[in-house]
Amino acid sequence: MNHQTRRRWLFPLIPIAAIAVFGLVVMLLWNEIIPALTGWALLTYWKAVGLLILSKILFGGFPGRRGGPGWGRRGGMGGKWMERKEAMREKWAGMDEAERAKFKERMGQRCGGPRERGEMA
Repeated sequence: MNHQTRRRWLFPLIPIAAIAVFGLVVMLLWNEIIPALTGWALLTYWKAVGLLILSKILFGGFPGRRGGPGWGRRGGMGGKWMERKEAMREKWAGMDEAERAKFKERMGQRCGGPRERGEMA
């Protein structure tokens, strides 16, 4: 078996091993801390793995999804948004006062009028 074939077989095993180890860690921590504090029941290994997966779904999201952890750092819409933001800053810096006033007026019409607390920043 050459190196490339071995790597192909090992690569899918890494997430499975990580879930197995983290499930064990969750089970051990839960069984050491939670029953002593709350009196709740001990956790089996498979319930710990299920709790780990449920926590990932509820609190972690999935990488690459809009709004999930890492959104904007790994590209996706967040990266494009940052590019647009920088382009707008450069455009704003190149405007004179009359162009800025005209821009503020157009944005005020598009976004529901001027702010109540003074001029737009």
